[in-house]
Amino acid sequence: MAAARPGRGGTAAARALLLSLALALALAPVSAPQAEAQSTAATAATLLADRIHMANSSVLIAEGSVEVFYNGARLSASRIAYDAATDRLLIEGPLRLTAPGATEAVILADSGDLAADLRDGVLRGARMVLAQELQLAASTIRRSDGRYTTLEEVVASSCQICVLNPTPLWEIRARRVTHDSVEREIVYEGAQFRAFGVPLAYIPRLRAPDPGVERRSGLLQPRLRTTSALGTGIKLPYFWTLGDARDLTLTPYISAERTTTLELRYRQAFPMGQMQIDAAVSRDDILPGETRGYVFVDAGFALPRGFALDLDLRTVTDRGYLLDYGITGADRLWSGATLQRIRPDQMIWARLGNTNSLRDSESNATQPMLAGTFSWTEVLHPRLLGGELVVQAGLGGYRRPSEAAFDGPEDDDLVSDGRDALRATLAAEWRRNWLLPGGVQLSGVAALGADLHSVGDDAAYDSEILALRPAVAVELRWPWVRSRGTATEVIEPVAQLIWSRSDLPAAPNEDSVLVEFDEGNLFSLSRFPGEDAREAGLRANLGIGWTRHDAAGWSAGVLAGRVLRAEDLGQFGTGSGLSGVRSDWLLATHLQTPGGIGLTNRALFDDAFSFTRDELRLTMVRQKMTLEAGYIWMQPAPAEGRPLATKELQFDTGWTFDSGWRGSLGARYDFVAERAAEANLGLSFVNECVLVDLSLSRRFTSSTSVTPQTVIGLSLELAGFGGSSGGQRRSCMR
Repeated sequence: MAAARPGRGGTAAARALLLSLALALALAPVSAPQAEAQSTAATAATLLADRIHMANSSVLIAEGSVEVFYNGARLSASRIAYDAATDRLLIEGPLRLTAPGATEAVILADSGDLAADLRDGVLRGARMVLAQELQLAASTIRRSDGRYTTLEEVVASSCQICVLNPTPLWEIRARRVTHDSVEREIVYEGAQFRAFGVPLAYIPRLRAPDPGVERRSGLLQPRLRTTSALGTGIKLPYFWTLGDARDLTLTPYISAERTTTLELRYRQAFPMGQMQIDAAVSRDDILPGETRGYVFVDAGFALPRGFALDLDLRTVTDRGYLLDYGITGADRLWSGATLQRIRPDQMIWARLGNTNSLRDSESNATQPMLAGTFSWTEVLHPRLLGGELVVQAGLGGYRRPSEAAFDGPEDDDLVSDGRDALRATLAAEWRRNWLLPGGVQLSGVAALGADLHSVGDDAAYDSEILALRPAVAVELRWPWVRSRGTATEVIEPVAQLIWSRSDLPAAPNEDSVLVEFDEGNLFSLSRFPGEDAREAGLRANLGIGWTRHDAAGWSAGVLAGRVLRAEDLGQFGTGSGLSGVRSDWLLATHLQTPGGIGLTNRALFDDAFSFTRDELRLTMVRQKMTLEAGYIWMQPAPAEGRPLATKELQFDTGWTFDSGWRGSLGARYDFVAERAAEANLGLSFVNECVLVDLSLSRRFTSSTSVTPQTVIGLSLELAGFGGSSGGQRRSCMR
């Protein structure tokens, strides 16, 4: 379709209209395959202009705000002349050509001479923009076969160019640049890389994906890494695409003749899951003459009937490798399989695996490293009893490689070096609530469980142990609500009386050694985190809470409580805050302000205000600054493997400036050891065309397998050239 805009004096002679239709239909698609697949007669095109007239018998001229639309492409110009004899378009600019495709390409030029199908021709004084990122300015642009765009005497950059500061942060000057719209790649010939206008490198030929490509084989950004243990080195990753569902990254890491390392990452997606393998192999002077390395495998799959399967593999050659190379700070590596299905009224969870300890104080031969757990939980609502009935069946076990029936000198942890155990559990818990006059809520709980333990290689326990665990509980809650202006306050006293069997037979405890006493389990039937140990005896959980919510964004709360027992059964250690007939007082507070400041504190102390534990945490989230700080103090707890007191301060902060700079600072200080445990400093700069990240970290801890280490890292990404900074475009205003 061709038309002159009304009211602008255009002529509408029949011959001119026919020729204008021919011009519009001649604007063929960009790619050759589409041109072969579609006939010209079946192609719809639109030509709009202020004036359309015939210069002679074969030349049609469209003038004034000329726009051509065809198959997603759009051409804008001030004047277009179509010569039917040569089948050419003579275009006067400023012209703008937008071509559809996987990578959006926009060409701006002063003038052009193109074939009518836009597949061949020359554009002068031109500039091309790819994916709204990479800009390529050239003296001329030549299009050929509807696929290749060749630029001569090119300056390429994704940086904002300002009149007051015309030199970009980085640029590539090249004799010739060719963009392949089918392969979606850019080839630079005679390229020179410049930073701040200073030439840094000359590359005869450089091939790179265009900015719209998400996955393409090739070199990735290098990263410099300097450590006190390995010296200064460089990582040069190379990425391979192995189809749409697989890829491989190989990263040689060479560091000042002190290490030669090859890192590997393999990823694959399946119709119902995915898998990732991370590995490395090294030869260094930390352990001369030894080959070091690690392999991590993570896989997850969605199975029929709502089940999910996760597979993990963690293996390493020695205790210090992961820290030496900055892989992870984990000191226990678990490998195994996890199967689960979670529904509103059902949970099935199973796990089987082996743990490899990297701690100097632990032996893999005398710790329960091979362990498995199975749990099936159903939630029922019986009509006869009312309320809610939770039924659970479980199976758990572990095995030690050692066969010694007594604790030996290797670890001296008061546990048999070879103890193996298997536990089967069947339990049911019924709970129902009643609302009494005055708003008092009454809850009743009845529970019955049975545990069967099978113990081997431990002279301290019988080989077969059966424990029946009946329990009943009554709970009263009396919430008081008051509204004052825009704020609402709630005060809620809670009293809970629990009886459970106090003469439970002694059984091995492996999964319930570390006990937490906090606001989350103050009103729990048992405060042990696992299934090997259960809280026993007659006891009362007492507490009162106060919360306030303000419509302006303020909120605050306080919870205080403690546990009273009929007798001390010696189930809890002194550092837990739960030992004795009367537990420590639990006091938990929180405050949240509309300005983004959050403060929480949890303290355990006795009647004489002698603290067993105190945790203070401060967070602040502002538009340009974040802060997270915490302080913890804990008494020694030998039963939990903590012979010394814990007294640490930790903080992390970050701030952002309008200029694109961002800084971060973090540290952890151990007051007991009177030294820092770790510290880190980061500085980054990001804008529309570059991302620079500089990091400095120091680990002060040491052992027989690792030494204190300082690490310096530097990485650089260029947007539109194999990377995307994601930064905001700078303004050219003062």
